[in-house]
Amino acid sequence: MSNSPAQRYARLLQEVRRHDHLYYVQAQPEISDAAYDRLYRELVDLETAHPKLADENSPTRKVGGTPLDSFRTVAHALRMQSLSNTYSEQELTEFLDRVEKNLHGQAAEFAIEPKVDGLAVSIRYENGLLTLGLTRGDGEKGDDITENLKTIRNLPLSVPDLPPRIEFRGEVYLPEPAFAALNQTRAKKGEPLFANPRNAAAGTLKLLDSREVAKRPLAIVLYGLGESVGLSLKTQSELHQQILSWGLPGHSWFRHVHKPADVLTAVRELDQARTKFSFATDGAVIKVNRFDQQKVLGQTDKAPRWAIAYKYAPDQSETRLLSVTFQVGRTGVITPVAELDPVLLSGSTVSRATLHNFEEIARKDIRVGDLVRVEKAGEVIPAVISVNLDKRPPQSKPICVPRQCPVCEGPLVKEDVFLRCTSRDCIGQLKRRLQHFAHRGAMDIEGLGEVMAAQLVDAGLILHLDQIYDLTQEKLSALDRMGDKSAANLLAGIDASRRRTLGRLIFALGIPQVGAVLSETLARHFGSLSALTKAKVADLTQVKDVGEKVAEEIVAFFQESASRRLLDALKKAGLNFEALPEELAVRGGVFSGKKFVITGTLTQPREDFIRRIQSQGGSVAGSVSAKTDFVLAGEEAGSKLEKARSLGVRVISEKEFEKLVGQKTGE
Repeated sequence: MSNSPAQRYARLLQEVRRHDHLYYVQAQPEISDAAYDRLYRELVDLETAHPKLADENSPTRKVGGTPLDSFRTVAHALRMQSLSNTYSEQELTEFLDRVEKNLHGQAAEFAIEPKVDGLAVSIRYENGLLTLGLTRGDGEKGDDITENLKTIRNLPLSVPDLPPRIEFRGEVYLPEPAFAALNQTRAKKGEPLFANPRNAAAGTLKLLDSREVAKRPLAIVLYGLGESVGLSLKTQSELHQQILSWGLPGHSWFRHVHKPADVLTAVRELDQARTKFSFATDGAVIKVNRFDQQKVLGQTDKAPRWAIAYKYAPDQSETRLLSVTFQVGRTGVITPVAELDPVLLSGSTVSRATLHNFEEIARKDIRVGDLVRVEKAGEVIPAVISVNLDKRPPQSKPICVPRQCPVCEGPLVKEDVFLRCTSRDCIGQLKRRLQHFAHRGAMDIEGLGEVMAAQLVDAGLILHLDQIYDLTQEKLSALDRMGDKSAANLLAGIDASRRRTLGRLIFALGIPQVGAVLSETLARHFGSLSALTKAKVADLTQVKDVGEKVAEEIVAFFQESASRRLLDALKKAGLNFEALPEELAVRGGVFSGKKFVITGTLTQPREDFIRRIQSQGGSVAGSVSAKTDFVLAGEEAGSKLEKARSLGVRVISEKEFEKLVGQKTGE
């Protein structure tokens, strides 16, 4: 047999692709990792030695390319919609009844799939080659993330036998083990942790450097169609089988049922199976199987009428409460935390859970040694929700309320249901204040997360917040595992924070009762930090959304000697104390007097929309009420969207938001 470089390369390319498919798609590897690495390295060596042989769709191309300046926006060939949610079997039965009614007596079959908790994308292949990948965006258009998607190992760059042009709809996710490893790495670097695998996947796909994306083992599952040319399929179940036969990543769990009565059985079966999946899933997707019936049922502006997502009840597990520790927040509030015998919950191992406050502990009669039920719902930290009193051991011990701060041993005061440390020298508070000050929504200092904040305080480099601006390369070099590059990046982030807006600075100060939205309002109203510090209670209560209690908190904060010293030091460090032009409200703006609520995932940071709304005279609230004028809804909008619909509040997309702004600006 001839073994020319070209022939060897062709055979090797086919072999590596086959092993990629076995490993990443079928989860049935035939060779060890070491054996695969040898094949892959030989492929790289051949491409290096013979550049003309290199296939543009080689697996080696999944390492990423040159960083982008920004993502371009591309219109979807067919609108990408989201699904309506249901939370009970009764609501699911009502959906099935509506389908039957609107099909006017036709029998309907259904496809049931897992609901992957990831980021929705659309992927286009032309003549068998992957040519375009988009985020959902506002449904009409999305960001072009093609280069990032090409780094995903279980997504082939070329697929023989595909129709000339076809778009798949799918979900990008970060497998649970990879998510845990990623957060562990970020913690060591002092970077903010991702709340869940979905946030990690979304954050990864929005990186402009595909080489960084390639370092994270994203995966994808395909389950739907966008635009297609030359494809003649009639049902969702046929599409599912066809995706797998093409060698593309489809669902490993899929059910096709022939009558509505069997849908609930399949949904319950999936609930038992979902803990074994590599991806996070909190529900089932139920679709009418026949495409012609889907067309008859149609769609609303937001969602199809032929599909629905059934959300399972939050996962719960029973485990032993081993001990209780106490966390000190940035305002001194003491939070009791349950230290648990590790238990598997929602696909991850949980060893800690919040106990909320001491009154909650007393109400539930929680004791050390008890068997407790723990719940984890969505992004919420696991919580102890009840005690198994029937199995309480005789040696269980009541949880003692601390008499002094568990960190600094300073005095505690009771405020409502909380205990709070009043010492301004408490290093527990300092670590949390430092972390809050550097938070993305505040001064946005990359690299100064929980771990780094603790290191800086423990090393004595920061005793007061303003000492952030005294850090140098030499001082940082004394920290464990702090290299020159990491130190330089941290110092660059600190320097950039000097140019943040006044609203961000106010939020970063950590004034009790003053969140990000109110901070922006105060910056716009007073125009400078100097004016805000001189404001009296009567002045502050004239500001929208500032009541007397909040006004008293603001005045008290600025009267403290420690606060005055901090502001003097921050001013000397060169921080921005004046409102920037974009922070100042436009009189008579298009949103003048209008109240917004923002929900779901948007194509830009939420803070950007808050500032734009406020610059046009509007305000942003955290919850929906009858007084809400608009709900700006992005992807995966949840309970706030449902409440808005029930109250008849106007719900708008990003596209509609831009149109409203354009009415005023003349764009």
